[in-house]
Amino acid sequence: MTAKRADFPLLASSPGLHYLDSAATSQKPRAVLDAMMHYYTHDNANPHRGAYALSARATDRYHQARETIAAFVGVRDSACLIFTRGTTESLNLVATAWGRANVGRDDEIVITGLEHHANFVPWQQLANAVGAKLRICDVTADGRVDIDQFRTLVGPRTKVAAFNHVSNALGTINPVREMIAIAHAAGAIVVCDGAQAAPHLPLDIDALGADFYAFSGHKMLGPMGCGVLVGKRAVLEAMPPYQTGGDMIEYVADDRSTWNVLPHKFEAGTPNVADAVGLAAACDYLQQLGMADVRAHEQTLTALATERLLAIPEVAVYGPPPAERSGVVSFTVGQIHPHDLATILDELDVCIRAGHHCAQPLMRRLNLPATARASFYVYNSEADVDALVAGVQRAREVFG
Repeated sequence: MTAKRADFPLLASSPGLHYLDSAATSQKPRAVLDAMMHYYTHDNANPHRGAYALSARATDRYHQARETIAAFVGVRDSACLIFTRGTTESLNLVATAWGRANVGRDDEIVITGLEHHANFVPWQQLANAVGAKLRICDVTADGRVDIDQFRTLVGPRTKVAAFNHVSNALGTINPVREMIAIAHAAGAIVVCDGAQAAPHLPLDIDALGADFYAFSGHKMLGPMGCGVLVGKRAVLEAMPPYQTGGDMIEYVADDRSTWNVLPHKFEAGTPNVADAVGLAAACDYLQQLGMADVRAHEQTLTALATERLLAIPEVAVYGPPPAERSGVVSFTVGQIHPHDLATILDELDVCIRAGHHCAQPLMRRLNLPATARASFYVYNSEADVDALVAGVQRAREVFG
């Protein structure tokens, strides 16, 4: 099944727009917008707390959304799927709640040079705060994790290994099963940033085996402000809460409190029900498309864009071959700064991202100040590749 541009109101109302920034945020299909509007117009109430039918209905919708999302990403125990504001909050939750309780002086934290700042800085700050050592695995010239070095970095002092499933800057798909096995063999827990994987790859998080897996709704056709942290039950039950108050409370005495069961223990405050409903609708939409077809569609466009861009003089494309990437093409054009290139493309209604992509450690390792990044998704077509290529050629004319 192929996504129709007409399914996406913003794109349908802007027929000349070529949106190639889905790695930053995706457009939303009508089905997602309708689901959220239906909730607000028919079911809106504070869940869990009201002894009346409308509140019970809101509670049901929230529960059903969790079940739908859990099934989509391969999580059998849906109580281990925690709603957050996004991948960044999910990763900070783990680094703060689990990290502060389990990582101490002279322990080691292993991350990679491919990380988004959201999976780099929390571990950096934790290491600085407790006196642990942050060890950073290098990146190969073609933008992959140096798996041989990763194997040597993970050792008996490693408490946690944190790495992305797919790079946001290059689209590199990491060998996460192998990396998880290496970390677990050393007794470390694994935190996997799946923000760029959940929208693009078929997922079975339980089978993958990471102790924590995080992703965001807005990159996979869902609303902004809603994300997910999946954790193994034993780890979630053993770790302290991230925030207190609201639904995460079981009992409050004057001098102590006890915590609610999962998932409520990590969902303090009023739940973001409408966005959870919207994310569930996005999962249903992607399920109808079929994630294998989503992957195949992106591979076709990524390969075509890579081939046609490399045919232009002075274009360099970064990262592994298209078959080993998500729908991301990260490139430079001679001495044209990526920001200038993006400006020229914007004048032609082609939307790309330019900059360090919240991955400054990676850019340093590639000896680049920035790249231009075109990212493809379910609503893109060969026409978008044509527009991108024409825009790059136009920029070369403008800058001589």
